[in-house]
Amino acid sequence: MATTTASAPGTSLSASSQPPQGTKPHSINEYLPVKKPPHLDRLTSQTHQEATVESVTIDVADGGADGFVPGFLHLPPNFTSPSQSEQEHHRTAAVLLSGAGGGVTGPSSIYLSLASKLATLGSGIPTLRLDYRYPARTKLCVSDVLAAMQYLQDLYGLDKFVLVGWSFGGAPVFTVAGADQRVVGCATVASQTAETEGIRRLSPRPVLLMHGTGDRTLGHQCSERLYEMYGERGDRRLELFEGDNHALTGNAIVVEEMLGEFVAKCAGVEMPKEVEEEVLGVEVVDEEEREELMREPVAAIDPPERIPKKRSRGCRSPPLTADYAATGMVPTTSSPENIAAAKPQHPEHSPSPSRHISSP
Repeated sequence: MATTTASAPGTSLSASSQPPQGTKPHSINEYLPVKKPPHLDRLTSQTHQEATVESVTIDVADGGADGFVPGFLHLPPNFTSPSQSEQEHHRTAAVLLSGAGGGVTGPSSIYLSLASKLATLGSGIPTLRLDYRYPARTKLCVSDVLAAMQYLQDLYGLDKFVLVGWSFGGAPVFTVAGADQRVVGCATVASQTAETEGIRRLSPRPVLLMHGTGDRTLGHQCSERLYEMYGERGDRRLELFEGDNHALTGNAIVVEEMLGEFVAKCAGVEMPKEVEEEVLGVEVVDEEEREELMREPVAAIDPPERIPKKRSRGCRSPPLTADYAATGMVPTTSSPENIAAAKPQHPEHSPSPSRHISSP
């Protein structure tokens, strides 16, 4: 009897082709269902304050593909620009980038939850959940990030940035960081290694790399390779989660807290540990909602090309759906082995042990 073997994880989700003719970036209005997390009231009752969430559409001029990139900007309550404030960390903003499928919720809807928390952590860290005009095209996505950084600097006086990227998002994160000293730290979840040479120029600025060892979309060896590329002179940290998938579904809460602590440290936000844990530990997205919210905004926009809901059909555009393949929601092809490979390793969402590597 013939046996089938699941495909080996890759190292890149970048698309080499130009965007299909007639393709247009998504409107911010298409993402309104995920403007705020579903249980924001839990955080509000804990912090007794609520961040302002602004729908933004940022003009990007990069020659030939000019357009607008949408996102949601979470601002601390009663936010004032640094020019009107003495608080140093208000010069720092976090920019959260998704993978090859675009969107604004991130892996396991971590961004949807994390942005609200960062904006109310201490005196608050402005946080932008940014989409791409044309996902998976690194050059164009880099232009999106640079335009967003300039937008935040021009309008809000923010001139330091912590970049966070999932999957393909590692490419624009490290490309921008390697060339722009305004970036004060980088974190990635399940990053690819293609088009990430900028990480070699990141040190001594800190980097946090996280990956599941059960990732069948981009193997955890990608993050191990990035750890080595960063070099020994600087602040590097690698977290490997045993058996978890591409979206770190089984460890979403833990990963979210790690990202929050990392961003706060880079932004210079200092507070008692118990206060930080009280904010970052609030569940504003329930475990059973994380996968659906990660998928639905994109699926609702363009279901045939982005994230087909029926497993009986293969994806016609693998680069755009590959980020979701290992989460158990959609395989990159409809073959039995890939459907099996797509099943999450932690169906009960119980946290798995992690291996921690850091230096110095």
